[in-house]
Amino acid sequence: MKVIVIGGGAAGMMAAWRAGSLGADVTVLEKNEKLGKKLFITGKGRCNVTNSSDIDTVFSNINRNPKFLYSSIYTFDNEALMKLLESYGLKLKVERGNRVFPASDKSSDVIKTFERMLKDVHVKVELNKTVDRLLYDANVCTGVSLKDGKKVFADRIIVATGGLSYQSTGSTGDGYRFASESGHSIVKPEPSLVGIETREEWVKSLQGLSLKNVTLSLKISGKEKYTELGEMLFTHFGISGPLVLSASAFINEETLRNKDVSVSIDLKPGLSKEELDKRVLKDFEENINRNYINSLDRLLPQKLIPVIAELSRIAPDTKVNVIKSEDRKRLVELLKDLTVTPKKLRPLDEAIITRGGVNVKEVNPSTLESKLCKNLYFAGELLDIDAMTGGYNLQLAWSTGYLAGTIE
Repeated sequence: MKVIVIGGGAAGMMAAWRAGSLGADVTVLEKNEKLGKKLFITGKGRCNVTNSSDIDTVFSNINRNPKFLYSSIYTFDNEALMKLLESYGLKLKVERGNRVFPASDKSSDVIKTFERMLKDVHVKVELNKTVDRLLYDANVCTGVSLKDGKKVFADRIIVATGGLSYQSTGSTGDGYRFASESGHSIVKPEPSLVGIETREEWVKSLQGLSLKNVTLSLKISGKEKYTELGEMLFTHFGISGPLVLSASAFINEETLRNKDVSVSIDLKPGLSKEELDKRVLKDFEENINRNYINSLDRLLPQKLIPVIAELSRIAPDTKVNVIKSEDRKRLVELLKDLTVTPKKLRPLDEAIITRGGVNVKEVNPSTLESKLCKNLYFAGELLDIDAMTGGYNLQLAWSTGYLAGTIE
């Protein structure tokens, strides 16, 4: 059997290896000058290959269409992936939150491992090859036409071209066009796991400030949709960092337009309001003759003090010994609930992944073959699937790639 895989990213490389390991004659067509270009930059260049949590936790971290992914994940789960990579000599390690990385902390080692794997099963890799369109005979996909005019025919065409995030790595939406031209509907691609622009002007003065061990809560129309303890970052546009990226998975542009959305930051999650009030009172007593603005050093990062002072509505030069209990309690409320208002998500090109894609109702979940066009298969981020940060999205790419490459 001849198989063409369009795209040499995570899903494409896995699909090619799987088909090759089953004896198929496989060719990968990659428009970049090398394989795994997006993989190279994931996890800040360390490549968070998967998450070692149990299968229920994996599914609980899938945001869209988890049921569609049952066959993919149960056919090739996180444990199977780790065993496979280790069998080809890649040493792995598990970090906080069960995130799995190469022991070397180098994403290039993951790509080198896949290059070995593809070579081992005699997969042909053709770089700098741009597919212009798919070829059809009635409702059967028969091959591809390249930009240079050359036609390549095959028994199975697997489209694994990625979404629209990090377009410099080649994710420019080609797969959406191929799917559309073959009759598929596309769920609107939107950014997910991305920074959030905020309405408040004071946020900009905190640019570069990273907060650790804070609790961030996302509320939509008064209901809490997400809450987690961890790290976040203030930027020139608003907020970013791990907590914010995760929270962004629960909102889109329509939600921001039509609903009341807020983000609350608990700066002191380890203390109840009563405990924090005692702590503030103790700090005030130790700084009793100082100005209010100079009494918060032990409580807050230096950059945050002027902002908190202003938002607490206590004049910066107020002497600590004249601050009333109701003013102090207002400060405590602020420290436990520093609220910002999301205005919009940052653009797709800054997103870790794309939400939306090929409508999964038109794809057979047991094989990932198109229901509309025989011999055409889809894998990876191109499909309308996405998950939380922590290695889960890459696992979806590996699992769907493996299933799409499983030939009978």
